[in-house]
Amino acid sequence: MKLERMDKILAARTAYSRKDAKKLVWQGRVRHNGKIASSPDAKVDLEKDTLELDGKPLLIQAHLYLMMNKPAGVLSAARDPKQPTVLDLVPEQYRRTGLFPAGRLDKDTEGFVLITDDGEFAHRILSPKKHVPKTYCARIDGPMTAQMEEGFSKGVVLEDGTLCKPAQLTILEEAEQPLCRIVLTQGMYHQVKRMFLAYGRRVLWLKREAIGGLWLDETLAPGESREIQDVEMKMLLGKI
Repeated sequence: MKLERMDKILAARTAYSRKDAKKLVWQGRVRHNGKIASSPDAKVDLEKDTLELDGKPLLIQAHLYLMMNKPAGVLSAARDPKQPTVLDLVPEQYRRTGLFPAGRLDKDTEGFVLITDDGEFAHRILSPKKHVPKTYCARIDGPMTAQMEEGFSKGVVLEDGTLCKPAQLTILEEAEQPLCRIVLTQGMYHQVKRMFLAYGRRVLWLKREAIGGLWLDETLAPGESREIQDVEMKMLLGKI
């Protein structure tokens, strides 16, 4: 059981201030477990209780975990004064203070972004010590070679001399501009692009398909997101 004051929850889960949250309760606009709330300092069980504001349910669980299908052209950032970010795409019912993208994708890269307000969980996903794999699909501007496949499996040496950890490289489609899948256990800046560049190849298109054992929901259109289910949380950490 985790109890928290009603006005504090309302302020954290909406755009209202703590002062305005109290007014919402006094105005009879908040329902607690189906009944009109009467006191803004009433305790709410985050695990069992329900809250409604103006007839609409509020997500009150302690932390939120969203899977987003990030479109190209959007920044993996909490906010930016000039360009759209993944948080700008989060539906209104999921918006709350403290949300951030756990890990970054390049502006032109598409696919799975985990959005949460749970810093500890994000650290477990991103920490190099945890070795949580990230799976990408890429199209490159020239043919694959046996040297590239072997190099990825042993660890690519980047142009600046950095040695990457071994990665899986699989050809999905043989073509003049082949499609391939890459599985990494680390997350350096522009890593996939830099790994191919070490072999004279440019990445033309890149999409993150999976984090750990959880694959991007194919029903999510670019820019859409949904909550991650309990069983999927274990898949994120590779426990299923």
